[in-house]
Amino acid sequence: MSASGNLTEKGDLTRGPITSTLLKFTMPMMACSLLQQCYNIADTFIVGQFLGSGALAAVGSAYAFMVFLTSILIGLSLGSGTLFSMLYGAGKKQELKRYIFTSFVLTGSVALALAIAALGLLHPILRLLQTPQEIYSMMYDYLWMIFCGIIFTFLYNFYTALLRAVGDSVTPLWFLAASVILNIGLDLLFILSFGWGIKGAAWATVISQAAAGTGIMFHTILKRPELRVKRAEMQFDSKSVRQIAAFSSLTCIQQSVMNFGILLVQGLVNSFGTAVMAAFAAAVKIDSFAYMPVQEFGNAFSTFVAQNFGAKKHERIRQGVKSAFLTTTLFSLAVSALVVIFARKLMLVFIRPSEVEILSVGMDYLRIEGAFYVGIGILFLLYGYYRAIDKPSMSVLLTVLSLGTRVALAYWGASIASIGVDAIWWSIPIGWAIADFVGIAFYRKYFPKFRRQ
Repeated sequence: MSASGNLTEKGDLTRGPITSTLLKFTMPMMACSLLQQCYNIADTFIVGQFLGSGALAAVGSAYAFMVFLTSILIGLSLGSGTLFSMLYGAGKKQELKRYIFTSFVLTGSVALALAIAALGLLHPILRLLQTPQEIYSMMYDYLWMIFCGIIFTFLYNFYTALLRAVGDSVTPLWFLAASVILNIGLDLLFILSFGWGIKGAAWATVISQAAAGTGIMFHTILKRPELRVKRAEMQFDSKSVRQIAAFSSLTCIQQSVMNFGILLVQGLVNSFGTAVMAAFAAAVKIDSFAYMPVQEFGNAFSTFVAQNFGAKKHERIRQGVKSAFLTTTLFSLAVSALVVIFARKLMLVFIRPSEVEILSVGMDYLRIEGAFYVGIGILFLLYGYYRAIDKPSMSVLLTVLSLGTRVALAYWGASIASIGVDAIWWSIPIGWAIADFVGIAFYRKYFPKFRRQ
C-alpha cells in the first residue's frame, strides 16, 4: 500500500515539490484570514456608522470574550486536525474515520457545554467585564444571540480543520467567502431596512455562521466519501479518545495561554493612557495583516509535517523544514522592511495627521516590534512542527516562554521611568527570540533521534 493507501491523492502532501506544494496549500488559508480581517472592518464600520458609538462599544466589548470562546473550539479542532493529517498520511482509512467520529462527538460536546454555560452565566460575565450600564442591555442581547449560534461556529471550524488536514484548503475559503458576503448583506438588511438594531447584527452573524457551518458539513459528507463516517465506524475506543483529548487539550491550552498573555499586556498598555491605547490598537491591526501570512504558512507547514510524519517520510520532513524556514525568513524580512519604512503612512490609515502623539507612539511600536517579524514567523513554524510530530506539549512550552518573557519584561521595564512604554514594545521580539532559541535547540538535539525511529 502506498503512503496514502486507498485514500484519494487529492491533498496528498507526502509527494511532489515541497516549496511550491506548501505555497499552493497555504494561499487559500491566507485568503481566509484576509477575508476575515476585511469582514471585521466592514462589520465594525456598519455597526459604528448606523447604530452609533454605544452599539459599537457593545460589539467591541463582546468581541474579546467571543474570541476567547472561539479560540477554545479552534484549539480543539486544530489538535484533532493534526491527528487526522497523521492518519491520512499513513493511509489508515478506517482508523481515520473512527477518529473523526470521536473528535466530532467530543468537540461538539464541549461546544454545547460552552454555549449552555455562557448563556447561564451571561449576567455574571457582563459584570465581570465591568460593562457600563448604558450599553449593558445591548451587549446582553448581542451575546445571547451569538452564544445560541456557537454550535455553528464549531461545525465550521471542525470541518475546516478536517479538510485542511487532508490537504484541501480551498473549500473552507469558498464557504467563508459566502458567509462573509451573506453577513454583510444581512447586516445592512436587518439594521437599515428592518431596524432591528444590535439584535439585527447578532442575527446576521448567527445566520451566516449557520450557512457556513452546515454548508461545509454537508459538502464534506456528500463530496468526500473517504471522510464519510458510516454507522459501523461510529465507535469509541480508549486509544482514540485518549489521543484526541491529549492533542486537543494541549492545543486548547496553547490558545488560551496566548489570549491570557495578550490580555495582561493590554492591561499594562491601558495604564499609560488614551494616546498609548489608541496607538497600540492601530498598530496591532497593522500587525494582524503583516504577519497573518506567516501564521497561516505555519499552519500549512504543520499539516505537511503531520502527513509526512504519518507516512514516515522523515527525510521529506527535514527538507520541508529547510524550505519552510528559508521561505518564512525571506518573507518576514521583506515585510519588516516595508513596515519600518512606511510606519507613518501605515499609522495614518487609522490615525488623523493632527494626532501627533498617537502617531509617534505607534511609529515607535512598528519600528521596534515590526523590525523583528522573522521571530514570530519562525515561532509559528515551531508551533506547527511540534504539534505535527506528536509533541504538542513543546508548542505549549514555547508559548509560555514567549508570552511569559514578554509579560515579565514589559511589567519590569515599564516601571522604570527612563524606559517606560518602550519596554512593552521591546519585550515582544525578545520573547519571540527566546522561544525560537529553545525550539530550534530542541529540534537540533531531537531530530537525529526522530529520524532513526
